[in-house]
Amino acid sequence: MITLHHLNNSRSQRLLWLLEELGLDYEVKYYQRNPKTMLAPAELEQIHPLGKAPVITDGEIVMAESGAIIEYLLGRYGHAFVPDKTTPAHGQYLYWLHFAEGSLMPPLLLSLVLDKIRTSPMPFFAKPIAKSISQQVGSAFVQPNVKRLLTFIDQHLAQHTWFAGEALSGADFQMSFPLEAAQARGLIDRRYPNIEGYLRRIHALPAYQRGLAKGGPYDYAA
Repeated sequence: MITLHHLNNSRSQRLLWLLEELGLDYEVKYYQRNPKTMLAPAELEQIHPLGKAPVITDGEIVMAESGAIIEYLLGRYGHAFVPDKTTPAHGQYLYWLHFAEGSLMPPLLLSLVLDKIRTSPMPFFAKPIAKSISQQVGSAFVQPNVKRLLTFIDQHLAQHTWFAGEALSGADFQMSFPLEAAQARGLIDRRYPNIEGYLRRIHALPAYQRGLAKGGPYDYAA
C-alpha cells in the first residue's frame, strides 16, 4: 500500500492529484505546519531524515522529492503519463519535469524570502538597511528573472494545451505547484493569460478535485 505523507499547503498536493489520476489505492498521513515558523513538524523526520514533504512509502521503499516520486510512480504504475520516448513530447516532458524545481522555484522562493525580510520585526535602526538591500536584490535580480520565466512559460502554453503537448503528462503534475504558488502571491495576472487558462484547466479536472478534497484546505487552488 502506498502512503503519502502530506503536509498542508505544500508540494505534496500535486502528488494527491497524481495518485487520483492513476486510480491507485493509497492512504494519506496528514501533517500540519507550525503556525509560527510555517515549517513541517518534527514527526516527518521519522519518515525521512530531512523532514520535508512530500514523502511516499511503498512497501520497503521510502521516496522523497516530488520529481523523483513522480518518476517512480509513473515508471511503476502509470506509463500513460509518460510520452513515447521516440516523440518530441518526451523531450518536453523531461524538460518541464526538471524546470519546475531547477529553474522556476528558486527565484520564487527568493522572492518570498525577500518579502519576509521586508515585513519581519527587527530593531528600528536595522529595518531601513534590510529593506533597502531586499528591494535592490528584488528589483535587480529576482523580479526580472521571475518575469522572464513566466513570460517563457506563458508563450509555451500559448502553443500547447499541456506542458508536453496535447496530452497530460508527469510534467504537468510537477509544474502545477510553482504556478499555483506564484498565482497565490499575485505574480500571475492578466499579463499571463495562458498560464491563467492552464491553471483553470487543472483545477477543473475531476481527479484534481478529488485530490483537493482528500488533502484538506489548500491556499493555492484559487
